[in-house]
Amino acid sequence: MDLLASSGRFPLSPGLSDAEFSRIEDEFGFRFADDHRAFLAAGLPSGRGWPDWRDADRQAIRDRLTAPVEGVLFDVAQNDFWYDGWGPRQARMEDAVEVARRYLMTVPRMVPLYSHRYLPAGLSGHPVLSIYQTDIVPYGDDLEDWIAREFGIGTASESAGRRPTVPFWRDLVS
Repeated sequence: MDLLASSGRFPLSPGLSDAEFSRIEDEFGFRFADDHRAFLAAGLPSGRGWPDWRDADRQAIRDRLTAPVEGVLFDVAQNDFWYDGWGPRQARMEDAVEVARRYLMTVPRMVPLYSHRYLPAGLSGHPVLSIYQTDIVPYGDDLEDWIAREFGIGTASESAGRRPTVPFWRDLVS
């Protein structure tokens, strides 16, 4: 985070407090991963692409939290996507979407980091994932590596290519 702050590329406000983390996590029903929490505690980036955890329209945050699931459901309904783990695809599109929706309510929650970059809730050291519908691509081996790769700040890992481990989402990685 120090590198992000010293770059001057993004406005930073004071980091989130423990009370703010608790309020956000209770309101939205997830827990930040330790590395994501430390990042946001060190300073809260703002501007285009960054979630406004402190002062945002609460519906905007809800929309960003549900975007990964809604994107998969869009691909089920509109692009004939089907995940093998769901069993045989239902003949009616509405039924297929319902089967997918029920399953997706059980997968780990993805928490917005920046734009359509996400980290899994509660799982530190995980690769940052770019999630757009069912197009999922790792964008850094971890949070620090992602900052280096996404913004050219710091040093990227030489061992790039760490595989995601978060259930379901790892299976869609391109």
